[in-house]
Amino acid sequence: MELIPGLPDDIARECLIRANHRDFPTLASTCRAWRAEIRVPEFFLRRKAVGLSRNLIVMAQAQVQPGRDSGSTKYLVTPTYRLTVLEPESGRWSELSPGFGLSDGLPLFCQIVRVGSDLVVMGGWDPRTWTASTAVYVYNFVLAKWRRGTDMPGVPRSFFGCAASDSDRTVFVAGGHDDQKNALKSAMAYDVAKDEWQTAPDMARERDECKGVFHRGKFHVIGGYRTEMQGQFESSAEVFDASTWQWDQVHEDFLDATSCPRTCVSGEDGLLYMCRAGEVAALANGTWKVICNLPNEVHEIACVLTWQGKLLVIGSPRFGEPHTAYVVDTKRYTWTKMTVSDEYSSHVQSGCCLEL
Repeated sequence: MELIPGLPDDIARECLIRANHRDFPTLASTCRAWRAEIRVPEFFLRRKAVGLSRNLIVMAQAQVQPGRDSGSTKYLVTPTYRLTVLEPESGRWSELSPGFGLSDGLPLFCQIVRVGSDLVVMGGWDPRTWTASTAVYVYNFVLAKWRRGTDMPGVPRSFFGCAASDSDRTVFVAGGHDDQKNALKSAMAYDVAKDEWQTAPDMARERDECKGVFHRGKFHVIGGYRTEMQGQFESSAEVFDASTWQWDQVHEDFLDATSCPRTCVSGEDGLLYMCRAGEVAALANGTWKVICNLPNEVHEIACVLTWQGKLLVIGSPRFGEPHTAYVVDTKRYTWTKMTVSDEYSSHVQSGCCLEL
């Protein structure tokens, strides 16, 4: 069966890759052949090769209460979080429709990660009961459909580190704390396609409030603290190699200072970036080096993300004030302020980047 009647399939594929990413669900519902075509990795590789792919930044962002005072951001007594989408090339902001089980809002402090064209939402606290959630939700951007994933196994955990491997279509989870606030060193992996969890070896140390980053083909768990050190972050990191299913030895002094690692992100240039003390630093050849200063308007940082040589920083001048967004080119170190409307100027608790 021809993809488009009367056209060779190679020409038809050239037509399909030029569709706007927002039209993918329509294409997928048109016929089975188109649905199959736009779901294979080669489709997105062809789009990227000819410069047609588009970046999406997805965030777990608080709703702003109507009627807020000018110059301040009011939240509901218990903040309600929704998924928002920023298209950085066009500056377009939108809101993603919630899936079944998320009508009351996203779990507080949930993690969101990208695996291919899937968005995975996991963990956090139930917004009604404030108990740790083990629920997993998966949204497919091609089909515009949600599904429930298999719940996270083991004890309910909060403030864990997680990151995804595109090659394995797997989300890795490690650390955090249980419902008694005992720091954890256990780890596991979620295969998004198979909807299956697999237990991984324990880390060498407990790590509450650690940061998970997939960097140079390995899962890095950075910083965190042990149960008895409540809030006193350490500078070490542990690295998991999925190919051997083993952890490397603990990397002492991975960070050059003991601080919260939540702003650590991995760039496509092979560097790790981190925002701290009004500066942006990069890790290269085992040494952290300051590359530029942060704009004063994002002194209180909420979220940091990277894509294609750019670093996005969302924050506010002071705690509780409206958030804004700046993008820095990591080669020229020049900042550009993004336009953020009042509707999207609220707190961001986590985020990730997709390329469609």
